[in-house]
Amino acid sequence: MKIKEEEEEMDNIKSYNKNYALRKIKYQETQIINICDLDLVGKKINQGDFTINISKEYYYSEEITKEEATVLLKDASIINLVGNNIVELALDLKLAKRNSVKVIENIPFLMIFRFTGIY
Repeated sequence: MKIKEEEEEMDNIKSYNKNYALRKIKYQETQIINICDLDLVGKKINQGDFTINISKEYYYSEEITKEEATVLLKDASIINLVGNNIVELALDLKLAKRNSVKVIENIPFLMIFRFTGIY
C-alpha cells in the first residue's frame, strides 16, 4: 500500500509542475501547437470592438510542464502562444524577438512560423 501512496504523491508533484495548456493540430504535413499559460484558459479579453476568447476548445487538450513545452517549441512549425510565462520561454529559447510580441490587456501573444525546405 505504501508504494501506491508514493506513486500518487509523485503524480501530484508532476501535475503541480504543469503550468501550460496545450493543443496540437495536424494540418496536412504541418504540426501546429497552441500553448497558453494554464491560468488564462477560459479568459476573455477585450480591445476596442473585438473580444479574444482564450477558450478551452482552442488551447486545451492537455497540461504540460516547462520541459515538455521546451521540446514542443523547438520542434513545431507553427506555434501560437498566449501568456507571460510561455512567451518568455519562447523568447529565452531565441525562437522570436521581443518586438514580435503583441500585448493586449497586458497579456502577450506570439505567433511563430518556421519554414523548411528548398526555396
